[in-house]
Amino acid sequence: MTATRVDIEAIRRLPKAVLHDHLDGGLRPATLVELAAEVGHTLPTTDPDELAAWFFEAANSGDLVRYIATFEHTLAVMQTREGLLRTAEEYVLDLAADGVVYAEVRYAPELNTRKGLSLAEVVETVQEGLAAGMAKAAAAGTPVRVGTLLCGMRMFDRVREAAGQAVAFRDAGVVGFDIAGAEAGFPAADHLAAFEYLRRENVPFTIHAGEADGLSSIHQAVQICGAQRLGHGVRITDDIVDGKLGRLAGWVRDRRIALEMCPTSNLQTGAATSIAEHPITALKELGFRVTLNTDNRLVSGTTMSREMSLLVEQAGWTVEDLRTVTVNAVKSAFLPFDERKALIQDVVLPGYSA
Repeated sequence: MTATRVDIEAIRRLPKAVLHDHLDGGLRPATLVELAAEVGHTLPTTDPDELAAWFFEAANSGDLVRYIATFEHTLAVMQTREGLLRTAEEYVLDLAADGVVYAEVRYAPELNTRKGLSLAEVVETVQEGLAAGMAKAAAAGTPVRVGTLLCGMRMFDRVREAAGQAVAFRDAGVVGFDIAGAEAGFPAADHLAAFEYLRRENVPFTIHAGEADGLSSIHQAVQICGAQRLGHGVRITDDIVDGKLGRLAGWVRDRRIALEMCPTSNLQTGAATSIAEHPITALKELGFRVTLNTDNRLVSGTTMSREMSLLVEQAGWTVEDLRTVTVNAVKSAFLPFDERKALIQDVVLPGYSA
């Protein structure tokens, strides 16, 4: 099957794996309108279609900080048990409908405590909602497994506390950790104590790096903090000249440190200029373990099927390329080896063969 013969319906049926997707960036517009009315939060518009368009346009600024600012509206409706349960359950069902078979959802529990929920209560509630979504998806014949990554916000002072929650809930659905938020001016190494703690407790983690900041952020994430994956990581291309890898780029590639790449989101924040020229294609061809992700489905107006379709249409990707990034994602999932192997052999490869 060649790229020209892959249509959106065929892509939608393919099994997919997503490692980088934010819970608070993926709400359904209609749900956001309903929940905002319940809590008295004013939205830019109460028409779901217009609201979806507003998010996409507001995030299309080419600036990561402004992109992040759009989350004030989604977070406003995720401060209660009811809001968290509904958004978590719908999150799973939307992924299942898009053919996703494995996902890791990330969010920062400290951002959901404005109305009195503790960090632990936030995590418990989200896990309950995710479990309900997985049960409904399985009953509908579209099973999807969802693990949770808890985030600390790198510009605030609760990163170590959030890491403690990742350890506390590691046997209850939490599979790893991340730090998020504005990169520039907030280096990952400021939170080295949290990462050392996670390593001692055998909890894996990824770090947002190489999106709004350059090679120094990637070096800190990998060589100082010990990240097993990189959130985005597009700026690793700064260490590649005419196809020749520098020492840091070579380290990342050769140690199979996964790059959680999000093409549409990167266009919005100015980390890439077009889908056709997005670094994901060149890095894939150079042998990096690239993975394809949505980042924020509402804010970026996207799905995994759409991200795949864009690469097929604008970057010449084939089904084999889509299979490669899907297998890469499962290989780098924060799951035990035997479970990753079974998911690839029993679900992903048969789905692409069919």
